[in-house]
Amino acid sequence: MTGRPPVVDLATWQKARDELLVREKAHTREGDAIAAARRRLPMVEFDGKVEVVGPDGAVPFVDLFQGRDELVVYKHMWHDGAPHQGQCEGCTHVPWHFADAAYLNARGVSFAILTVGRWEEVAPFVEFMGYTQPWYSVRGVEGPAGGEMGYFASYLRDGDRSFLTYSTTGRGTELVNGSLALLDITPYGRREKWEDNPEGWPEGHDACWFWRTDADGNPTWGETGRPAPQWTRPGAGPVETLGRQSHCH
Repeated sequence: MTGRPPVVDLATWQKARDELLVREKAHTREGDAIAAARRRLPMVEFDGKVEVVGPDGAVPFVDLFQGRDELVVYKHMWHDGAPHQGQCEGCTHVPWHFADAAYLNARGVSFAILTVGRWEEVAPFVEFMGYTQPWYSVRGVEGPAGGEMGYFASYLRDGDRSFLTYSTTGRGTELVNGSLALLDITPYGRREKWEDNPEGWPEGHDACWFWRTDADGNPTWGETGRPAPQWTRPGAGPVETLGRQSHCH
């Protein structure tokens, strides 16, 4: 039987599992050490009074803390003038996995999503997606409050003063993507070409291959596709055009 893990008895499986667990625990401890170093990073002060735009109009960035001392944001890429299906599939993959900040709030941390899109375009997209986290447009905002998109960023507030403490992009954003973590414990993983798989495993695809699908659930980056979770939204009909050139981030 090819393309499958070898079949063994339970005792043999448990021995192999225990050996891997040693490496997993070491990985966890190294992650803890990296987190400790992250907490020791210096920080950058910026003007927390700079205005961003949300459902209530222009507000100072410091309002995003909602009175708390810490804030985490995701910076969502945006394609001006594109229909819902033409927005970034990679950035869709991130906030879709984080529906409620109750546990962050309980620890004194607020959460928001920032994007450079015009608010008049962003608002209907947020409504269509059914997102419940607060969104704000940082169009034209420079420095730590705005900047490049596709990042997680962490901020600290000290009274009226605001500071950037950390940011990460690329695979660093996987920390919130629970689907990827679960795929990583399956026999076939993410089914992507870059993965180290045994001989005979199913052929891997290009990275992010499953982020955009057609109406039948087939992965496609063509004009009939939209970010996979959009097909669950009310009113998500057939797609005729992405309204932009599709690419993976």
